[in-house]
Amino acid sequence: MQKLISQGAEARIFEKKDGTRVVIIKDRFRKTYRHEALDKQLRSFRARREAKVLERLTALNFTVPKVIDLDDKNSILKIEKIDGRLVKEVIDINEKDKKQITKLGTQIGEKIAFLHLHDIIHSDLTTSNMILLDKWIYFIDFGLSFFSAKIEDKAVDLHLIERALESKHYKIFKECMKAVIIGYLNAYATAGKKETGKQILARLESVKERGRNKAKNVGS
Repeated sequence: MQKLISQGAEARIFEKKDGTRVVIIKDRFRKTYRHEALDKQLRSFRARREAKVLERLTALNFTVPKVIDLDDKNSILKIEKIDGRLVKEVIDINEKDKKQITKLGTQIGEKIAFLHLHDIIHSDLTTSNMILLDKWIYFIDFGLSFFSAKIEDKAVDLHLIERALESKHYKIFKECMKAVIIGYLNAYATAGKKETGKQILARLESVKERGRNKAKNVGS
């Protein structure tokens, strides 16, 4: 028996008892507005790509759910359940604890940098897609992820977490984002790529400026 725990635009997420453990089932459902053959091909491709990204990160000892099984014919991915607490909830509970917020933000920045140093773009960076377990942050939901070495793609990825923090955690947004940037740049410096990290952060400012200009044009 499996229990539906969430549904997004692309997939239904179920929780299921599998022997002695609980697993997560990600079922990419059919979109009736798409051509049937194209829809099946696209869903299968995205399921395979997500599994590939997760397996790659697991091999690199990055904290993500392990892939248990992939049924690419039916676009169903079975992964390990990370039995921790959403980072969104942890931040909400600790929003008055500056030390804890800085610690979380720094680790988030370091984790994002790890992805980018390995040319992995998450594409859906929010604190609802992060789980804290035993002091470590796990990233989840790589359904929109892809591989890219482009500075632009990495800057856009950072902009996503910035927007998420601003909208969901506005009270501690500035200090948390500052910690994210510090953690990100420190990780790049540790990898001997500090200048690349600076280039990505500079591009982030360009991405934000484009967003502001677009908003002005829409409002005018």
